[in-house]
Amino acid sequence: MASLLPRFVLLWAFTLWAFTLAASVFVAGPAAAGPDDPDLIFRKSTTFNLVTPNDKLATYGIDDPVVEGVACHYTVPEAGGISGAFGVAEQVSDVSLACHEYAPIRFKEKFAQGDVVFREKRSLIFKKMQIIRGCDTKRNVLVYMVYSDKLIEGSPKNATATVPLQPWGAEREPQKCADWLK
Repeated sequence: MASLLPRFVLLWAFTLWAFTLAASVFVAGPAAAGPDDPDLIFRKSTTFNLVTPNDKLATYGIDDPVVEGVACHYTVPEAGGISGAFGVAEQVSDVSLACHEYAPIRFKEKFAQGDVVFREKRSLIFKKMQIIRGCDTKRNVLVYMVYSDKLIEGSPKNATATVPLQPWGAEREPQKCADWLK
């Protein structure tokens, strides 16, 4: 009888894992990336869960939709466990952000201070993460900020990244972000 107990526990754990995996595919469906979805760069597990998905840190990349030549990368924690497997876990507000110029900067249209560059839900209903853009006109620097907000209570957790507008290649003068403010 004692030798059957470890086998039973292992079989039970495997069955629970398979059921959780199947249920998460059924509930969430296949994740197809759309044109406005961020690009997953990589994920790294931060905990180990035997049966359910691990907690992870995930790094994503996005391009600014209005400013060509600027990319932002952000890292967010992704909850594991049963609620994470079913996609109903409320994600924490800890997000890091870095934005850089990777090609000559070209503005596609005018923008307002605090315009949303990217928005993503961080819970089933009430919480979202946003990356917004502004212009420091005195220093000619694009300023990006990421924060999470909630319907009832916001989060003071945020991060800021800056992209100075400088000449690129044969350009003599960089564009002025102040010229593109609404």
